[in-house]
Amino acid sequence: MAAADDARLEALARRVGRRCLADGRLLVTAESCTGGLIAKCLTDVPGSSAWFERGLVTYSNRAKAELLGVSTRLLARHGAVSEPVARAMARGALGNSPATLAVAVTGIAGPEGGGPGKPVGTVWIAWACRQGRRIAVEATQCRFRGSRDAIRRRSAAAALRGLLAGGG
Repeated sequence: MAAADDARLEALARRVGRRCLADGRLLVTAESCTGGLIAKCLTDVPGSSAWFERGLVTYSNRAKAELLGVSTRLLARHGAVSEPVARAMARGALGNSPATLAVAVTGIAGPEGGGPGKPVGTVWIAWACRQGRRIAVEATQCRFRGSRDAIRRRSAAAALRGLLAGGG
């Protein structure tokens, strides 16, 4: 199963790269539960340095605050796995880089850590696009089932598919 997942992720990453090149976009990632998997998939694509700007793994709340400027008040109020935090991560990734397109992922990959309203497999993904001075942000919640690895891979795939669908 992992080999098939890897092939799907590779194909998605190649398509994202072609789209970024065609649109003249630079991409930044801000990842929590995926732990850099999205950036890994993107940088596996030969020539990705032409369109991939940087990847930030902000696993802890402190990292989200320090590296992305996510408000500690926002984190305390909504929790790291929430729409407002995913949106803030995507905005912060753009604000702390010259990129024009961002994807951010925060979630609970398990096997523990879930709770009422936020079971294991709950993932928020946000996409942000810089349009001049304006930053447009879209976000969606996903609920994935499976092992920790499966949840992380499905999250990465959903993030990449969102970039292809015009996320941000």
